[in-house]
Amino acid sequence: MTAHDYDTQLLESVSVRRRRLRDALLFGDRRQRRSVDERLGKVVAGIVIAAVVCAGCVGWSFVAHRVMGEGPYGMPQGAVSGGTTPASSPSVMTSAR
Repeated sequence: MTAHDYDTQLLESVSVRRRRLRDALLFGDRRQRRSVDERLGKVVAGIVIAAVVCAGCVGWSFVAHRVMGEGPYGMPQGAVSGGTTPASSPSVMTSAR
């Protein structure tokens, strides 16, 4: 074994020892706790992402309804089915005379 290999091996063993000491200090005897905490963090992150997506959909719906003047299904507000408006119907025009 050369001196360079020995130095590399010594540095790696020191880093492994420090990592083990740090893990023992942070998590103690219970190593299962670390995996549960990681899973719980992922679940919370998923819930937050879902809430942000839902809020974005609600916000877009509000903007489309109020600002752009679109009703549901992309039709302009005030449009009546059949393509006629109440002001242009024949019954309204005859009664206005």
